[in-house]
Amino acid sequence: MIPTNRAAASSLLRSSAHVYSIPRTLLATDVSSSTKYARTLQTKASVIGAMAYQPRMLVHPTVSRRRFATAVSNTPSSEWKPHFDKILIANRGEIACRVIRTAKKLGIKTVAIYSEVDANSLHVLEADEAYCIGPAPSSESYLRMDKIIEVCRQSGAQAVHPGYGFLSENAKFAERLAEEGIVFIGPPSNAIVSMGSKSESKNIMSAAGVPCVPGYHGVNQDADLLFAEAGKIGYPVLIKAIHGGGGKGMRVVSSPSQFKDALASAQRESLKSFGDADVLVEKYIERPRHVEVQVFADTLGNTVSLWERDCSVQRRNQKIIEEAPAPGLSPDLRADLSAKAVAAAKAVNYVGAGTVEFIFDNDTEKFYFMEMNTRLQVEHPVTEMVTGLDLVEWQLEVAAGNPLPLSQAQIPLVGHAFEARIYAENPRNDFLPDSGPLLYLHTPKPTHVFAPPIPSLPHTDSCSELDSVKRSPDTSTHVAPSMRLEQGFTQGAQIGVFYDPMIAKLVVHGRDRTSALRALRRALEQYKVVGVSTNVEFLRMLAGNEAFVNGEVETGFIKKHYEDLFPAVESPSAELMAQATLFVALREYPIQSTSLATPWTTLTSRRFGGDVYERTISIQPDDASAEPTRVSLKSISSGQFDIAVHSATPKTFTGVSARLVSPTTLSTTLNGASTEITIVSQRPAPSLPASRATNTMERLHVFSASGTKTTLAVAPPAYLLSLGQDVLTASKGALRAPMPSLVVEVKVSIGDRVEKGQPVVVLESMKTETVLRAEVAGVVSAVGCAKGEMVEEGRELVDIKEEEQ
Repeated sequence: MIPTNRAAASSLLRSSAHVYSIPRTLLATDVSSSTKYARTLQTKASVIGAMAYQPRMLVHPTVSRRRFATAVSNTPSSEWKPHFDKILIANRGEIACRVIRTAKKLGIKTVAIYSEVDANSLHVLEADEAYCIGPAPSSESYLRMDKIIEVCRQSGAQAVHPGYGFLSENAKFAERLAEEGIVFIGPPSNAIVSMGSKSESKNIMSAAGVPCVPGYHGVNQDADLLFAEAGKIGYPVLIKAIHGGGGKGMRVVSSPSQFKDALASAQRESLKSFGDADVLVEKYIERPRHVEVQVFADTLGNTVSLWERDCSVQRRNQKIIEEAPAPGLSPDLRADLSAKAVAAAKAVNYVGAGTVEFIFDNDTEKFYFMEMNTRLQVEHPVTEMVTGLDLVEWQLEVAAGNPLPLSQAQIPLVGHAFEARIYAENPRNDFLPDSGPLLYLHTPKPTHVFAPPIPSLPHTDSCSELDSVKRSPDTSTHVAPSMRLEQGFTQGAQIGVFYDPMIAKLVVHGRDRTSALRALRRALEQYKVVGVSTNVEFLRMLAGNEAFVNGEVETGFIKKHYEDLFPAVESPSAELMAQATLFVALREYPIQSTSLATPWTTLTSRRFGGDVYERTISIQPDDASAEPTRVSLKSISSGQFDIAVHSATPKTFTGVSARLVSPTTLSTTLNGASTEITIVSQRPAPSLPASRATNTMERLHVFSASGTKTTLAVAPPAYLLSLGQDVLTASKGALRAPMPSLVVEVKVSIGDRVEKGQPVVVLESMKTETVLRAEVAGVVSAVGCAKGEMVEEGRELVDIKEEEQ
């Protein structure tokens, strides 16, 4: 997002020196001060260049005060209170970058904190100051209240924005900040306690007459008691961490035999993620929708709804795609949901941004209170897009003591918006998280940094409170399709095992749901990643699924439509293999420019049979069980080739024209069709011996014009295979780490007898637990890991010698 007019960006940087000053405290890394200065300037210029396309976002902060005129005039004091001079963001990744952008827009200096593995992260580079607060584990860095408060003292930060996750819903953190005279940009601690606790919040809602899902919300956490309560409720039940969210510490239990293992796993995950192992047990509703309402309140008693979002499509109990408004809601139902959410916030004297979540029954259109998240949500951008607001700016205004910018009647609801979360994970392997470097990253070009402005509605005192929230989305106003990219990583960044695997969020807005979904599909086609597995291809399938297009959403959507979302992987076409072979040949034998042709540039060597380039390559799908296919290529003139694919159904292509437009872009005319495709090479680690495992081969990641990704492996020659060790000769009972992970528990020892399906090893990666189970019945012959050890992907953890039948 670097501006095309660099001189303009440089001038803008100089004119904004009071906002984008270079920090006195530089990063505590090995990078020299001069290098850090240059990198800071480059980052600032990139951000400013992006903002330059939006003059509304670059006005002096005092101009934005006009938006508050109406609200201020209705309060006892009309004096506008200034923003903070400097804030600390107690988070990382895309949400830290998101808060920094709004702070810069308002002229507020920012302080970043980072763990040792995040030293070169984007949020560190974009902040005015950055401080290292400890090693990679969250418990030693981002969850250390004492270190964060000490950085506030050192930097002079007047307030702390917690983002989401980590300490964002920690009442003790809010209290300690208050004791230090530092403002917590969030709700008061008593509201966090009341609504952050799923059990207490449900009691409050029941007292307020809001229906809740039947369940046990008590303080007694005895495992036998919880087991008995689950029996009373009736299976299936849902075990859920009392504190926190994001699907952490949550397990669906279908039968009594699964309960205690699931309980122990949920409690461990909850303790690590939120510092509290307490859980509740509820009846699991099997066909619900997840509908939530964004609420906002100030210190003057004003509370509003910013309409609802639908977050029903989930995997591993985590949201994957969100939209606003929720499809299919009537104005009356929208008003009822908003009114209940506002009442919930008022019941605990809430202040700031919060989200009231409901379980919504598709068949009866009844809703049940689920929980309240006392923070800004990951999916807040879809609300911003349909209202034209900046919710982080609202947070800063409220934290400064100012009234809400708009009354309920003034808040617009225009068009439709989607957010797709880009995760480092493998959807075809139960969405297990992945880690590694972003070797290649190409993203669609955003049209906006913030939500496009939408005129607010006129203020009126005549309508009732119910009428002010009874609203249908405005789809008659012309809305140009727009797209935002919220990301915390750039090409070359490392996606580690210590934090959430989210890479970025694609946010789109259109006139209606159909146009917004079309914009989302187009953006996903242009999002290309190599280095880690991602869910981009899955999101493309989801956005084009007929049931999803029709708005038939529910939390069990993925399971219900699994076959459509995960079609059988087709064998690569002969055309694709021909293109891959052309890429390898042109990379190693580039076409020389005829205008510069000389014997010294065109003749790299002399061949007795003539200077005709020929090459045979063995290519196979990225699957060790697949047989390689030989592809022969012969150059017939400059940029012209004959190709033969020796597959089960042989195919020949003659007179194929091809050239490398860039190191990753191949232009071909094949079968009369001219196309440009992206091909990215990923070479194996030098330490891996040649074998038939595709992770020991060079892999070619081929992206079609429609964005479909196919990974091919270039098989090594036979002589290399004979020298290497075949890694696929392991026994049938060998259990390997599916991803880089921390070993949480080893449940067996050498000599133990195990049954098929028995839990053997518990792993944790990116705050998610994975249980490895025995694939065969037999005796444990080897254990290759220990509790607390970090293990790499593919490492053999336990070997079980199968019993002879």
